[in-house]
Amino acid sequence: METDKGAIVKLRAKCLQRGASGIKGLARFFRIMDDDKSKSLTLEEFRKGLQEAGVPLEPREVEEIFNQCDKNNSGTLDFTEFLQALRPPMSKARTEIIREAFQKLDRTGDGLVTVEDLRGVYNCHAHPKFKSGEWSEDQVFRAFLDSFDSPDDKDGKVTAEEFLNYYCGISASIDSDDYFVDMIKAAWKL
Repeated sequence: METDKGAIVKLRAKCLQRGASGIKGLARFFRIMDDDKSKSLTLEEFRKGLQEAGVPLEPREVEEIFNQCDKNNSGTLDFTEFLQALRPPMSKARTEIIREAFQKLDRTGDGLVTVEDLRGVYNCHAHPKFKSGEWSEDQVFRAFLDSFDSPDDKDGKVTAEEFLNYYCGISASIDSDDYFVDMIKAAWKL
């Protein structure tokens, strides 16, 4: 079991190197590996994708990672399983502050952040495209939501999981829990 943990760490580091924005880099990596565009990976697609990406793993490690990530034992990895296995672990303090920020945004309390939730919480009037008249308030809100939304399903509704995934990528580059928590508190005025 120790071997596949090390392999997952190597794979995570390689995925995070591929994109400047952490988890979004993982989404791009996943799409590149998905040869048949089924939004899931077979073991062969996974193996081929890792090889093409230059990820130095033994065939046994690839199979162990695949089986460990395939939580529902479907024989394929969907994007959610892939993300959950590869996103960097976060401390309780980090996940709690992210949850608080999400709750602040989710004004309706329905577990989704939408354009309606952003009214009165996010001031779009300083946005350059709003100031120039190019975008409406709703368009600014939607662009804001898209930065948190799942890369493969931009539906204008951000779940707590999508919000967490966004911040996992940022968290990976910040060593100090205190600094991360202070940054989120300042950003969301918590």
